[in-house]
Amino acid sequence: MKFRVPNSKKGSISYYLLVITIIVITIAMQSIIQYSLKKQNNTALVVNMAGRQRMLSQKILNQYYSCLYDECDFAEMKLSLNKLVQVNNVLQNGDPELGISPLKNEEIKKSFEGFQKHIDFITNELGEFENFKNIPLPALKENINSFLLKMDHAVYQFQYKSEKDIKGIMIIELELAAFSVLILLFEIFFIVKPFIKRITTQKKKLTEIAWHQSHVFDSNMKNIKHLQYVLKIEKNPERKEEIFKFISEELDSLENASQSMVKVLKENENQLGRTETLGVTLKKKYSGLKSKLKATDGGKVRSLK
Repeated sequence: MKFRVPNSKKGSISYYLLVITIIVITIAMQSIIQYSLKKQNNTALVVNMAGRQRMLSQKILNQYYSCLYDECDFAEMKLSLNKLVQVNNVLQNGDPELGISPLKNEEIKKSFEGFQKHIDFITNELGEFENFKNIPLPALKENINSFLLKMDHAVYQFQYKSEKDIKGIMIIELELAAFSVLILLFEIFFIVKPFIKRITTQKKKLTEIAWHQSHVFDSNMKNIKHLQYVLKIEKNPERKEEIFKFISEELDSLENASQSMVKVLKENENQLGRTETLGVTLKKKYSGLKSKLKATDGGKVRSLK
């Protein structure tokens, strides 16, 4: 025995499927947009921190000149050195509090490895105040300038990676948008449109049933009632026999009309219960008509369908 889902349930399932699909697509789009915005903010923060490293290296050099030829604020320069090292570690290893992920790009890693020696030289030479007079100035300037140039290249690499990531996210967004349009079109043509067509077909069938009931069924019942009245007052046996034939024809026509109604109802899966009720009602009416006709002729009427 095959299990068939009623059309009403099919329609509900199709409707819920459509709504769920739209919700899922909307959530996915919003998730990607939020992820893209977060990614852009993190990348902007990384580029900003990398750009400040260049300014910080120049600031350290100016502070060294101040200590060498003017008033010296060694504590401030020490803070600048610590910040230079700290930011360099954050750019490489990441920081969960700032939302910065560890560096995974191999090319950028190689750039950081390239200027790590310059950071080590700067911090080692400028880390002790007593050693200021023994620092080779050309070597210090060369390391700071080399660090500045390599950091410029690293900033460019960060920007290029950011643009590449944004393009990838934009492509995913476009693909998801196209996929959502395809899903909506699929649901419109294969779910919504057939569902509307089923509703239209059911409405047409119900209209046909209503027409049969209002025109054919009522017409036959009126004719039978009129013939039944004539049969009661008729005294001629031959005329009675002829009237019985007319009633039999009306009953046959009524049965054909009822069978047509039942057939239409059976084809409509939503009306199965009404089909059984209609069949029982028609049988009761046939039985009642036969009983009345037999009573009218004193039980001598032959059986009618």
